[in-house]
Amino acid sequence: MWERLRRFSAMDADARGIFLRAAVLLPVISVSLKMRGFGATQKFLLGSLPIARQTSQQDSIHVVDDLKRTQLTSRMVNAAIGHVWRASTCLEKSLALWWLLGHQGIASQLRIGARKLNNKFEAHAWVERDGTTLSDSQQEHRHYAAFDAAFPLHRSETL
Repeated sequence: MWERLRRFSAMDADARGIFLRAAVLLPVISVSLKMRGFGATQKFLLGSLPIARQTSQQDSIHVVDDLKRTQLTSRMVNAAIGHVWRASTCLEKSLALWWLLGHQGIASQLRIGARKLNNKFEAHAWVERDGTTLSDSQQEHRHYAAFDAAFPLHRSETL
């Protein structure tokens, strides 16, 4: 226990904050999905996000910063799953990562795919940003046929 506390204390403030938000958010998402379903959970999470900042290719400072924050957020969600909420599903993990990125003004897309394996229907969820998969380090999503449309799951000025 002391070793974990020492490692947590050694993280920078941003990492600790993201880790703590993920540690709280994962069980909230889990309970919401079980009690209210995907649509209501998605709507609740979407309603609590700021309007996503749109970055242009020329805005290299924001692009680099967004990339670092995206990688940090993904690592902290994985850490929260490993240390706090081990029973999380890919959908819970993906919703948490998507929401934490959106909370920082970083737009991303929730992707859901399906497959039939041994006469059994299976689904998988992951997060993408600019076509790059963020939440699926094992590239498991490649074994699923993704729905044509991504769930953008970010607030824009058109809402």
